[in-house]
Amino acid sequence: MTTLVDSNVLLDLVTNDPDWSAWSLARLEDVALAGPIMINDVIYAETSIRYGKIEDLDAMLAEAKTELAPMPRAASFLAGKAFQSYRRAGGIRTGVLPDFFIGAHASIEGWPLLTRDIGRYRTYFPKLRLISPAD
Repeated sequence: MTTLVDSNVLLDLVTNDPDWSAWSLARLEDVALAGPIMINDVIYAETSIRYGKIEDLDAMLAEAKTELAPMPRAASFLAGKAFQSYRRAGGIRTGVLPDFFIGAHASIEGWPLLTRDIGRYRTYFPKLRLISPAD
C-alpha cells in the first residue's frame, strides 16, 4: 500500500523532535513495510526549509526511501474547492493552502496520509484515511 507522508513527520526526524521523532520514525517504518512512501512537491518544499543544500535534502529523502509523486490536476482542483469551503467557514487566508494540496493529493490517489496534523484533513477530506497519533 502506497502512503503519502506529510512534512511534519519528516521534519520530526530531521530535527530529532523530543516529543515526536520516535513516533514518526516508528510509523514511517510501519508504512515502509506496507509499500512505497511518497511525497509531493508541496511536502518537498515544506521539508526543504531545514536544509541549506538541495543535495542534503535529497540524501535524507533517499535514506527515508521516499519517492516524489506528481500531483494530479484533479488533486489541485479538489484542493482549491476544499480551501474555498474552508474560507467560507471563516478560515484564515494565509498559511494553510499547502495542507489542502496534501490532503487532496492523498484523497485523489486513494492513499493514506501519515501525519500528526489531522484537524483540517478530517474536516475537509473526511474519507481520507489518516495515520496519526489519534488513531
